[in-house]
Amino acid sequence: MKKLYVNVRYLIVPVMTVTTIIGLFIGGIYAWIGVFLFGINTILDTLTKDIHLKADFDEDGNSYGIKIFQYSVMYLMLPIFIILQLALANNLYKFIYLEVLEISELVGSILSCGLWAGLGIIYGHELSHNKREGFNVSRAIMALSGASHFTYAHVYNHHLDLGHEDDPATAPRGRNVYAHAWLSHAGQSKFSYDLENAKLKKLNKSFFSLQNKWLLGYLYSLPSIILFVWSGGLVGVIALFIVWVISNFLLEALNFMGHYGLIRETGKPVEHRHSWDNDNLFTSWFFIEIGRQCDHHVRGETYFWELDDVKGPNYGIGYFSLFVLALIPSLFRKFTQKHLDNWDQNYATGAEKEIVNKYYVNELLQKASK
Repeated sequence: MKKLYVNVRYLIVPVMTVTTIIGLFIGGIYAWIGVFLFGINTILDTLTKDIHLKADFDEDGNSYGIKIFQYSVMYLMLPIFIILQLALANNLYKFIYLEVLEISELVGSILSCGLWAGLGIIYGHELSHNKREGFNVSRAIMALSGASHFTYAHVYNHHLDLGHEDDPATAPRGRNVYAHAWLSHAGQSKFSYDLENAKLKKLNKSFFSLQNKWLLGYLYSLPSIILFVWSGGLVGVIALFIVWVISNFLLEALNFMGHYGLIRETGKPVEHRHSWDNDNLFTSWFFIEIGRQCDHHVRGETYFWELDDVKGPNYGIGYFSLFVLALIPSLFRKFTQKHLDNWDQNYATGAEKEIVNKYYVNELLQKASK
């Protein structure tokens, strides 16, 4: 019974994504069910902010997590996300060509699809750490949101350069989530581009070679583009663009919340203190423990169900609640400042404190010059 509980508690996203798909096919007010579920999740996340659980192991130290079950679910999410796009394309076709769908249903369908494509990106993230077939499935999942470059950039840039200026996914103090979403997305794509470009030059291959994984990754997104052009023409292209914007915004918001304002001295190893933990009950279960950033960045290839509380810096609220604050930059900055002050005082090394002090000096100089 314990094994069953430990494994099925991570099925929130698959169940809610399928529910959203059913809502899109039914239509009417049900086309908005994905948006409604997002709101419900924010409430649940807020209500469970003070409930924290450790990873579950038996008396012999063996995890209750079942690898084959969890990986099967993650692989299954790829066809589920494909069906999610097909459901939206179906509604587009009804709206454009059959004229049997109201504009409100179409708007609800686009927003629902965008939200759950974005929330589902957590599976693309998790599988990026699998060096075998999971890595390719990760690329395919990310390609559905036009972000196949993420898989390489996450593993070979973000995990190695965490807390440095060289890591686009680490948001410096003062940056808001809107600016970060674009800067991080573009920066990670550039990293993947540079990585492949350098590799191909060493191999004396053309940039347009099929060995160019950066270029190939974007070609993986072609089926989505063709589907939406076919089903909705120009409106279909706009709909897909909105889905991609929403899904990538949610992806980069996770990066933003997980590392905002933290600093690591160049050349020093990644430690637990270089990430923010978000490990309340609902965030842990919904985001398949992605909120346990402190442990994840030290043990990157550890199965998500084995990640644990390592007493790193913690916001004290979950991702949904924090995301709402992030949408209002002034509130987010006010909320995080006390946590940053605590980090500076109790977690930062002397060298990292010097970097922090230089940041504040530069900030004051910039304000004085305006």
